[in-house]
Amino acid sequence: MRAGPLIAVKDAADRTGKAGGGHGTVESPGRVTVASTTAPSQPGCGQAFPINLLAAERLREAAELLAHQDDNPYRVAAFRRAADAVAALDTDLGAIFAEGGIDALDRIPGVGPRIAAALAELARTGRWIYLERLRGSAGPLDVFCSIPGVGPALAKRLHESLHVETLEQLEAALHEKDVRVPGIGVRRLALLRAAVGQMLARVRAVRTRPADEPDVAMLLDVDREYRTRAAAKTLRTIAPKRFNPRGEAWLPILHTDRGKWHFTALYSNTARAHEIDKVEDWVVLYFHSDAGGEAQRTVVTETRGALAGKRVVRGRESDCYAVYEHPRADAR
Repeated sequence: MRAGPLIAVKDAADRTGKAGGGHGTVESPGRVTVASTTAPSQPGCGQAFPINLLAAERLREAAELLAHQDDNPYRVAAFRRAADAVAALDTDLGAIFAEGGIDALDRIPGVGPRIAAALAELARTGRWIYLERLRGSAGPLDVFCSIPGVGPALAKRLHESLHVETLEQLEAALHEKDVRVPGIGVRRLALLRAAVGQMLARVRAVRTRPADEPDVAMLLDVDREYRTRAAAKTLRTIAPKRFNPRGEAWLPILHTDRGKWHFTALYSNTARAHEIDKVEDWVVLYFHSDAGGEAQRTVVTETRGALAGKRVVRGRESDCYAVYEHPRADAR
């Protein structure tokens, strides 16, 4: 992967900061100009590249939402710094990403691996799922409407007839042998499969999973904190777009840190959870570290077997059994 001019840009910015405390811009030997790292950059210092303006706007919105949702102030400040850095760039973010990938975005002063991945997602897909989650707007109909040729009516049919919530689930359902969607013929199904496959290829190219996961004791501890604080009504709430016709801010959201991990916890606001009255039982935990990459797990109350009545992490039941057999006090 090519390094591009960004290494020179960062080095030049560092040199200027040490030499004269410069408050202007730093010209690199390449073709990128960034604001000096010794003073806060002002939004709009760089050229008005549409993707840069969009990314800076999205980063600032994420910072405001995180601040309102009582997240770590340092994380809020990091998003704001990154927004200023992106706004001050004199090179199109899309061009930077096309030339050097996520590594090149990571080398922009003020942007680390986590935000670099977000910028890559915006550059490739025009969306940032993390921000949509903070807004409460991430839902299957919005996701499916982003597929070329799929409008609101078809998105609803796909969701309701195939019982799917994500692009990955939709892809799997469309490849089932006897798949049928009302009003869609064989040829259009084939086109839809191809479109979904292409979208997922783009998404997978910029989204990474963490190399490891928090241990089950930690996940259960975050679940406990979320449910306790949600019941006590001490958490901020957001207004999810789905299953919320009145637009009420009813869904509690928790941001918390455990060691190297940052967690966002929410009740499951899926069709299935509402259908079987499990919204306030199923808790979805999203987690990432500063190294980048995000994953999620769902914690539920087990209804069968040796763990019946206990909270378990779906997909890691055997680990949960070990935790309950040998409880620890160091989950934090």
